Amino acid sequence: MEIPSKYDPKRVEEHWYAYWSEHDYFSSKPDEREPYTIVIPPPNVTGVLHMGHMLNNTIQDVLIRRARLLGKNACWVPGMDHASIATEAKVVAKLKAEGVDKSKLSREEFLKHAWDWTNEYGGVILQQLKKLGCSCDWDRTKFTMDDDMSASVIKVFVDLYNKGLIYRGYRMVNWDPEAKTTLSDEEVIYEERQGNLYYLSYAIEGSDEKVTIATTRPETILGDTAICINPNDERYHHLRGKKAIVPICDRVIPIIEDDYVDVEFGTGCLKVTPAHDENDKNLGDKHNLEVVDIFNEDGTLNSYGLHYNGKNRFVVRKEISKELEEKGYLVKTEQHINKVGTSERTKAVIEPRLSDQWFLKMENLAKPAIEGVLETKDVKLYPSKFENTYRHWMENIRDWNISRQLWWGQQIPAYYFGDGKDDFVVAETPEEALELAKARNSNIQQSDLRQDSDVLDTWFSSWLWPISVFGGILEPDNEEVNYYYPTSDLVTGPDILFFWVARMIMSGYEYRGKRPFENVYLTGLVRDKQRRKMSKSLGNSPDALKLIENFGADGVRVGLLLSSAAGNDLLFDEALCQQGANFTNKIWNAFRLVKGWEVADLPQPQASQKGIDWYQAKLNKTLVEIEDHFSKYRISDALMASYKLVWDDFCSWLLEIIKPEYQKPIDRATHKEVLRLFEENLILLHPFMPFLTEEVWQHIAERTPEEALIVANWPETEEVDNALIANFDFAAEVISGIRTIRKEKNIPQKDALELFMLNTEGMDNQMDAIILKLGNISKMEAVDSSLDGALTYRVKSNEYFIPISGAIDVEAEIAKITEELNYTKGFLKSVEKKLSNKRFVDNAPEQVVTMERKKAADAEAKIETLEKSLASLK
Repeated sequence: MEIPSKYDPKRVEEHWYAYWSEHDYFSSKPDEREPYTIVIPPPNVTGVLHMGHMLNNTIQDVLIRRARLLGKNACWVPGMDHASIATEAKVVAKLKAEGVDKSKLSREEFLKHAWDWTNEYGGVILQQLKKLGCSCDWDRTKFTMDDDMSASVIKVFVDLYNKGLIYRGYRMVNWDPEAKTTLSDEEVIYEERQGNLYYLSYAIEGSDEKVTIATTRPETILGDTAICINPNDERYHHLRGKKAIVPICDRVIPIIEDDYVDVEFGTGCLKVTPAHDENDKNLGDKHNLEVVDIFNEDGTLNSYGLHYNGKNRFVVRKEISKELEEKGYLVKTEQHINKVGTSERTKAVIEPRLSDQWFLKMENLAKPAIEGVLETKDVKLYPSKFENTYRHWMENIRDWNISRQLWWGQQIPAYYFGDGKDDFVVAETPEEALELAKARNSNIQQSDLRQDSDVLDTWFSSWLWPISVFGGILEPDNEEVNYYYPTSDLVTGPDILFFWVARMIMSGYEYRGKRPFENVYLTGLVRDKQRRKMSKSLGNSPDALKLIENFGADGVRVGLLLSSAAGNDLLFDEALCQQGANFTNKIWNAFRLVKGWEVADLPQPQASQKGIDWYQAKLNKTLVEIEDHFSKYRISDALMASYKLVWDDFCSWLLEIIKPEYQKPIDRATHKEVLRLFEENLILLHPFMPFLTEEVWQHIAERTPEEALIVANWPETEEVDNALIANFDFAAEVISGIRTIRKEKNIPQKDALELFMLNTEGMDNQMDAIILKLGNISKMEAVDSSLDGALTYRVKSNEYFIPISGAIDVEAEIAKITEELNYTKGFLKSVEKKLSNKRFVDNAPEQVVTMERKKAADAEAKIETLEKSLASLK
């Protein structure tokens, strides 16, 4: 194949992705090899590729490609989450734009629209992941609403219900008025917001007395059913047994006593609204208070809201506070910072609401999951700092509200047949439900059964993901789940450590008796250079596909990983992608250089032989480092070690050492070895840069599909020759010294120089050939004393001399050094003057004084060097 002069990422990416797919390299079937399994955190079916997905899936692809190179049976299962709230919102918005109201549709009609939307727009993200180079087994793609996945969810619900772990309860829940559904506690984000504290005056029935009560939500007074005082608060002893009148609605309510009231907060009097506050609900239950719900499901007020009926709660807050002021009920208003619960999905302010919901008891399910992560380390979190977060959540776990008032999702398999609280059965199918109902009442017909209209929380399907994708719920002993489960690694974000990771661990122990994965790698959040979270509203989230178009998939992958450390936020900068693209071009140009050399049957130069021996030792040492980084999930460090090896050691040093003279051939032995080392480099880089490496690999030699880089063998670690590496490092410093003198004195590389060494004790001359070649040294020997008329530099305790007669204008060099010496002496004098000033030393900040002392020491060292250089020239 002809080697193009420029690397073309678009052509290369399309070609090799099609080649890999055509030859089924991503496909996995159970066999005798060790499995290596990753299940993708299923992105929302509504989603499009963003920077978080790019980072997360790049890391997964690095791990899966390396496992393939290690000879494991690598299986990466892709898929999507049906995302009840997000998808239903998209479908409702689409219908609204078409003039269709969801409330006018039957469930079946709405679900048809939802499936049409999903089939048309859903799954875009999986196609985008292919552009990034993700090597998923696409034949295994799962969707949480697939028939078998839904059947698994229903089976688990029935099983947990039969175990007494799922129950139905009338509870105060988190209500999202925008999505019109409940949320679990974990889906509520609390934010500090500036609000007001309204002091309201309530009249005491049958007297002229009034009592003042402070509230942050004046609109809820219309749902008040009591006033509560602390029995130990002497200020209000006279109110015992009396009644108060709620402003505006004139409802007469009792004054009750309870220790719950904080005498220090507000006025020490508390209004009790059992329908709209969890603590008030507890007080209401304890004192048998009436419950008055003033809100509709969309957050507007209902008929209990009187003349505010149908108005939004926040509009009413403004209007009722004005009415209260006009009618003399508003005593005063104070600014107040309040913690407000908001919906993670819709950002709407959450409304506490009483509702019949389904709950899952979590305490016993959590125990093995706490033990597996925190005690036995059966599941390991990287970085381990997240164990504290995990512990806090798991040890304070509450029952999980698993029902949602939506239509898109798995419909709860509870069937009602009467008006009584317990007139229902739970079964996997309507037929089984009828059998169970008939056992309770033999006259019941199928038509008498009404299935619960709610669906299950989306997380209730994805918590089974590592088991259900392999059919492990419906067929617990099938070949696939027995082979691939437990999976190997999970790569995800710390923001869903509880939502998803902890719950998968719980379901794994409950349904398989085993952990779902061995290691959890928690990535950081992607932020911009100013540490702001990426968001559409800030306009700081780059178009992921545009980045791939501009920098190539490998450039973007390298850019992301160079800035990403486990669990630390990634500060993304497009310049990092440019760095990745530059690295791609560097490797491509290095390959073109090597392949462009003419090869001849010549003896191998000593410099080339030593250079190859050194690079092999350096590669062995780097491989050990890379293995260590991978074992600790330091993926960025593994890439950086590979990057430095190839850019610095291979391109900057080895290729210079072996490069033949201009228009002369290279010897066959060296050429063969350098191509072998190039191939080793490509294998190490392949997990990070799959497209470029496969392209170069296939250009190096004619390959069969079985010899493709994607299925090559990861190199074995060998004993590291540290002495050889140390010798080269010393030689490199010697060469750098020669290069510095050439640069400073404008001596061309083509002009040969002589090099003399004083104090060669401990030196090894095996690298001399490399020093002679790279330094263009015509003569190199040891001397017993300093040389006059020579430029000098030191490497450790050795001193090196380069005679410069003829090479430079001595008079001009003396003048240049003298000028620099005089300037440095003047600079030192000014610093010493400052330091001799006692007032300055006593009063200036310590770091300023330290800096001045360092300036003085540096100037003294420079003066000594300049004086030596001057002496050697005179």
